[in-house]
Amino acid sequence: MSLPLFPPPSNAPRTVTLVRLAGEIARSLAPVGRVSVEGEVYRPTRTGAGRIYFTLRDRAAQMSVTCPQGRAARCRAVAGERVCVVGALSWISERGDLQLVAESVTPVGDGAVAAMIAESRRRLGAEGLLDRPRRSIPRLPRAIGVVCGAEAAVRKDIESVVADRFPGYPLRVVETFLSGPSAALSIMDALRRLVDDHEVEVILLARGGGDATQLLPFSDEELCRALCACPVPVVSAIGHEGDRPLCDDVADLRCATPLAAAAAVVPDRGALVSDLAAQRACFVAAFERRAMDAGRRLAAIDTGLAVRQGAALAQARLDRDGERLAWAHPRVRLVEASRRLRAVDARTPTQRVVSAGHAQLGGLAWRRPMHDRLARAEGRLEADARHFRALAPQRVLERGFAVVRDPAGVVVRQAGQVAAGQVIDIQVAEGRLSARVETVGAGERV
Repeated sequence: MSLPLFPPPSNAPRTVTLVRLAGEIARSLAPVGRVSVEGEVYRPTRTGAGRIYFTLRDRAAQMSVTCPQGRAARCRAVAGERVCVVGALSWISERGDLQLVAESVTPVGDGAVAAMIAESRRRLGAEGLLDRPRRSIPRLPRAIGVVCGAEAAVRKDIESVVADRFPGYPLRVVETFLSGPSAALSIMDALRRLVDDHEVEVILLARGGGDATQLLPFSDEELCRALCACPVPVVSAIGHEGDRPLCDDVADLRCATPLAAAAAVVPDRGALVSDLAAQRACFVAAFERRAMDAGRRLAAIDTGLAVRQGAALAQARLDRDGERLAWAHPRVRLVEASRRLRAVDARTPTQRVVSAGHAQLGGLAWRRPMHDRLARAEGRLEADARHFRALAPQRVLERGFAVVRDPAGVVVRQAGQVAAGQVIDIQVAEGRLSARVETVGAGERV
């Protein structure tokens, strides 16, 4: 086999299509992964759809950055401000552009961070979240939820307070990321996990100290809104006394340090026992006072007087009953005599007269005058009813009379009220008639 006289050079270019080349570039970016890069914001713009574009540059390099609409709230792009951009590289084949798709854009430097926090505070204040009513911290919660970082210092501080104030008190601790671009999302996820535990009645959000950039996630607007919407009270203990992130302004209770927050949330077992003992002593003393008062009142009762008063009351009732019996006795005798007379077989006229007399005597009753008056009143009422029925308009119509009305519905009482050619309405006993007036003349008054 013969070899070529001039072999091709080893650095000969590969022949690829443009689409394949763009695909290889895109695949080569995958190993880069998520990056965090600092630089200066240059020429930021926002589209009508809410997407943000700007150029991130330093002294020797620059790169196009874009922030999608869904993450625009986490991107603060102010011209000339130094920021930290967290995102991933993306190759746009249609335009041949390499872009850094930002997940978050946060300012770098105390001045820029303070400006961003002030702007967020104005927006939260406009929504009324800074002045909302604060919820009270339960004195004896069933369980305490704790959101802290993976560092052991804060958790040990809280556990030491629990061991000192109430050993074995139930805690629900969730460790998460408290710094970095995704810290706010991690904290909100930890809050949701604690809220799902129905025994948690208060949540403690704790973190150690740090600079303004490290504490920036605790000024995230979405996190502040989540704290306000949390169904259980939230205690904020971020950094030290001088640190003041936005979550301190919206929490139900703000404490300077995690130790102070734990002391405010964890109940003091000794104090609770002392309070219960004091309340028990108060109840016992009150019960003894009432028992002594009742004993004195019982001892002051004159049983002899009560017996005499009861006997007098019983005698008065007996006297009233005797008077009633005395009043009813003659009537009973009269009724009994009438009954005996009616039982006698009246055979002679004299006996029949005597029996009739006794029957009339027995038939006398005090109710008779009232019956007579009711009968007379009923007769007068019936007479008035007959008179009323005779004068009723319907009865008048039934006797052959009629009611005539002009076109306006006015009752015609004189012939001059209508004119020839007008249509009149005539109401009879059963039904209505319409008629046209032919002539109008004067007549005698009925």
